[in-house]
Parts: sequence; C-alpha cells; structure tokens
Amino acid sequence: MSNPIPDHPSLKRVKDNFGDRRLRATEFRGQASLIVEPQDAHEILRFLRDDPECDYKLLSDVAGADYLDYPAATPGRFGVIWILRSLTNNLLLLVKTYLDPSIDTSGTEPDPSLEVDSVCDLWEGAEWREREVYDMFGIQFRNHPDLRRILTWKDFPAHPLRKDYPLRGRGERENYTVVNRDDA
Repeated sequence: MSNPIPDHPSLKRVKDNFGDRRLRATEFRGQASLIVEPQDAHEILRFLRDDPECDYKLLSDVAGADYLDYPAATPGRFGVIWILRSLTNNLLLLVKTYLDPSIDTSGTEPDPSLEVDSVCDLWEGAEWREREVYDMFGIQFRNHPDLRRILTWKDFPAHPLRKDYPLRGRGERENYTVVNRDDA
C-alpha cells in the first residue's frame, strides 16, 4: 500500500515555487515531512520562512539521525531534520535532507560529503542546535558562525550518536582527568 501525498498547505506552495527541484513528501501519524536535496535545503527553508502564506518564523529544532541498518530504505545514511512552526497558521512541518558518507564513518577525520548549509542566517536559534548535530553526528554546516563541539570536549575523537560508534566508547571515559572539587 502506498502512502498518499500529505494534504498540507505549505507543500503545495513549495511545489508551485520549486517545481524544477527534486522534492518528496511523506506523512507519518498525521505529521507531514518535506524531503529536499541537500543543495536546495537552504533556499527552500528561506522560502518557508519568508513566504507570507507559509510564515514559518519559528525553528523549533534541528536534529540529526543515523539510519545505519534501518529496516526501511532511506535515501541516505544520515538525515538532517529542521522542525518548523508557523504560529500564524498553526502549522508544523518537518523538512528533511539525507547525506551519504564518502569515507568510513568509524574514523575521526571529517567527511566532506556530510555537509549542508547552515540556517543560522535565517534563524539565529539554529546556532547551538547545529553545533549539537555536528558534535553528535559529524555533519558539517557550511557558513556556521562558530561550528565547534558543544556536548563533548574539544578533542573528543569521534561522534557518539553514530551507530557505528561503540556503545561503551573507545576508552574516553577511562582516560579522562578527574577534577576534584578543590581543584576546580
């Protein structure tokens, strides 16, 4: 059984304005998602924010996902999800893009194919959320004003929410320096 195209007013607006782009839409439990190509994400997100009929002025969250060994087929291993809210229209929309790594993700070097444009120029609140996705999944955000780790320390050797990262870590917890209350 195929899923019907979601009945969401913003999807029609995006299709009318970006008909030449590769767009997909899905719905799960009544929640519509717009799937865009990584190179189109910033432009479409800007449209959703600036178009008066869409008016997604609130970026609720930026999330990452690792679909390694996911039971259903996905267009890429990693997903970046922007959760948008239009307060004037009382609408919620998820905008997703997928990225595939070009090198082994169990290593520590950055992967140039895991990169998408930052939306900090559209929503200032995206800064820390993008840093969290970078820290946990290793996804780079082009033109981010301060892309550095936010949840792990500066020299942490990996990205711990990747599914190929060992559950017990790689010895990071055993090798850290204990700071006593008197030393802090």
